[in-house]
Amino acid sequence: MRKSLGIVCLTGIMVIAFVGLLVLQSSYIKMTANMREDQFNENVRMCLFSITQILEEEETMRFLAENIESELQERDTSQITFFSDDHKKLQAIFKFTEFNADNDKSCVRIKPKVYLQTTSGKNTLQGTSHLLQKKLRDRFNHERQFLDNVLLRLLGENYSRHISERIDFNHLTELLDKEMQQRGLDLPHYVAVYSSDGVEVYSSKGFNGDNVENTYSQALFVNDPYPTGNYMKVYFPTKNKYVYNTIRLVLPTTVIFFLLLLIFISSLMMISREKRLTQMRTDFMNNMTHELKTPVSSISLASQMLSDESIPKTPRMLAHLSKTISDETQRLTQQIEKVLQMSILEKESSALKLKEIDVNELILKVTSNFMIKVKDKGGDIDTTLDANYPFVLADEVHFTNIIYNLMDNALKYTEAIPHLEVNTADDETHVIITVKDNGIGIKPEDKEKIFDKFFRVSTGNVHNVKGFGLGLAYVKKVVTDHKGTITCDSIFGEGTTFTIRIPKVEEKQNKEY
Repeated sequence: MRKSLGIVCLTGIMVIAFVGLLVLQSSYIKMTANMREDQFNENVRMCLFSITQILEEEETMRFLAENIESELQERDTSQITFFSDDHKKLQAIFKFTEFNADNDKSCVRIKPKVYLQTTSGKNTLQGTSHLLQKKLRDRFNHERQFLDNVLLRLLGENYSRHISERIDFNHLTELLDKEMQQRGLDLPHYVAVYSSDGVEVYSSKGFNGDNVENTYSQALFVNDPYPTGNYMKVYFPTKNKYVYNTIRLVLPTTVIFFLLLLIFISSLMMISREKRLTQMRTDFMNNMTHELKTPVSSISLASQMLSDESIPKTPRMLAHLSKTISDETQRLTQQIEKVLQMSILEKESSALKLKEIDVNELILKVTSNFMIKVKDKGGDIDTTLDANYPFVLADEVHFTNIIYNLMDNALKYTEAIPHLEVNTADDETHVIITVKDNGIGIKPEDKEKIFDKFFRVSTGNVHNVKGFGLGLAYVKKVVTDHKGTITCDSIFGEGTTFTIRIPKVEEKQNKEY
């Protein structure tokens, strides 16, 4: 009881721990993917916005370059002169005296005298400064008016053009490639341009606008006085791969997690299986003890009656005691055989004494001996031996036991008058043995378990057929040790057919291994 409680507690704790780890791992993966996707989205938006800015700047510079040149040719070049010749009257006269040397060869430096000569009136220094400032203001106002005229022409002419005339699509593709590389978005991308009415003006090969999740839109020339609604779309076919490629470092931890989970589940299954087998083995030994006590007690009682001189030994009594001893001895032999079968099942490989045997003869012998049991229930056995070359290498004792066990099982689980069919056939490599009955059949959910140790098919709410659940497990083990196969076909309520395939020998020769 304490062991069961400890296993349950350990299982509960481990389940809680693994569920917690799974939740944390899933949350971390999801958070990492979302962060990567947000970063990708932001980089794409910045990239597309930068491209629109560049397109607007290039269009403006291109228009200015084209129109300023023509505007300059129409202007009067005489207006460009900043200063007239009258303004050259401003002069500065600097007079320097030369150095003098006295008789004692000493040199004295004489400070120069500077004389600024100007005329009176407007040609004074202050007047000239005011004149220059006025000339610069006039120049600035004139140039500003010139630029305003150019920009007005840009507003009037350029913005009314169709989007296909305003954008060089090849240049747009080059800009997009360059911006994507600068921002580290090195993945395939395709671009399309749409007019204000939603008509596709241009699209690169491979563009798929139907994939909304991987497509990004960006308005074009948003700084126009009256934006026309032109826009472009960029499609990234491998966006999801790019986003989830960043979490590839998480995959090893995920693999390790599921590996630990698999080990944990396997350990639980092994513990549960071993516990169940231990319990079944204990039940088997208890049942076997009781089963052995009954025939031993009966034989012991019959022996005491035979040795008791006070009991008259009539022929009828002697026959009864003799039959009792014989039946109980046979029953005891069967129980001992069950114990031997149990020991064989516990071994991974059995020590078989292989020799070449005739399957047809062996089956005839087994069915003849088993016919008494079948006739006691009013049934019969139909034997068809069609194997042309029925020789196999087998352990005669164990091979006889598997045929007997299959027929005994068929008899146990038949509620109507039993009718058994035992047939043999062969192909190029195998001898085929089938044992068919008209019993209660096997439910589909039980078919995969019938060859497990201690498993017994119930005939209702209780097991009303005596046994230990070892018969078919023993048959499966012996057939496998003979390098053969056994299959089961059953229809619940109609009957069951077991088919055994054993490799046959190529040459007929009597050998014992």
